[in-house]
Amino acid sequence: MNVEYINPFLAAMVSVFDTMLGCALARGAPFLKQTACPDYEVSGVIGLSGKGKGVVVLSLCREAALAATEVMLGERPPEINGDVTDAVGELTNMVAGCAKAQLKHLALSVSLPTVVVGKWHVIDFPKNIVPICIPFDSCWGPVAASVGLVEQQPAAEDGPDPA
Repeated sequence: MNVEYINPFLAAMVSVFDTMLGCALARGAPFLKQTACPDYEVSGVIGLSGKGKGVVVLSLCREAALAATEVMLGERPPEINGDVTDAVGELTNMVAGCAKAQLKHLALSVSLPTVVVGKWHVIDFPKNIVPICIPFDSCWGPVAASVGLVEQQPAAEDGPDPA
């Protein structure tokens, strides 16, 4: 994976959390993600396609997911529920959309977000893609973005028919 593809997602995370949630993020050291288990309990997942293909996962600890939902809806949910999954899906969509704007040369399309909840859920990345995880600390607890994105090789053109 080209590490230059990470900076747009890093900037998008910081911008979306600051602008939409009023929450500053402190970036940790990026690392290669070796497991299919996200770091935290609530994960928003978006597929990317176009001249690049891959997956972006926004993973939040329980408290960060609840607090972000509270800011977005004006009321704190009593537990992880549909409001929380909708809010995390929307945050994931905003981060992916913001990063997509910085990666115009890949002509990316962004899928609809899916949100997965649970302590030991698994999210697979496309074959041969090792994602890079960018951990962040926030006033609500840890969050992370895992990005696995590679440029698609153009399909080989068919030659003339050997008829």
